[in-house]
Amino acid sequence: MESIEVRVRTGSRLVSDFTSEIRDFCRRHGDGLLNVFLPHATAGLALIETGSGSEADLAAAIDRFLPRDLAYRHTHGSPGHGRDHLLPALISPSLTLPVLGGEIQLGIWQSVVIVDTNVDNPVRTVRLSFVDA
Repeated sequence: MESIEVRVRTGSRLVSDFTSEIRDFCRRHGDGLLNVFLPHATAGLALIETGSGSEADLAAAIDRFLPRDLAYRHTHGSPGHGRDHLLPALISPSLTLPVLGGEIQLGIWQSVVIVDTNVDNPVRTVRLSFVDA
């Protein structure tokens, strides 16, 4: 198994496309499985179509499911930060993807994105772990 960590600046973006970094890592490998893990308590990973309005739709859905203005018991950080800690229960902090011939096997419109509602932490670490077949 090979494992590396990549730092990503998400800034104030809710959705940050991470697909090209994953493709670059997988090109060094053949067939196997790639685990993508985001070791943070306030962000997750998703497979979505980007550039078609899905990012705005996702933001609206998160606001409906986890409104920032709701009174959360978890109160440190910026207002509404309690919702950030609930996000990984709905959007997983890990994905496992098949890799064939050094290429991740995504659907034609799928991208791997970091979903990050936490404006207090603009830099994230992502662990990529490749297991050979």
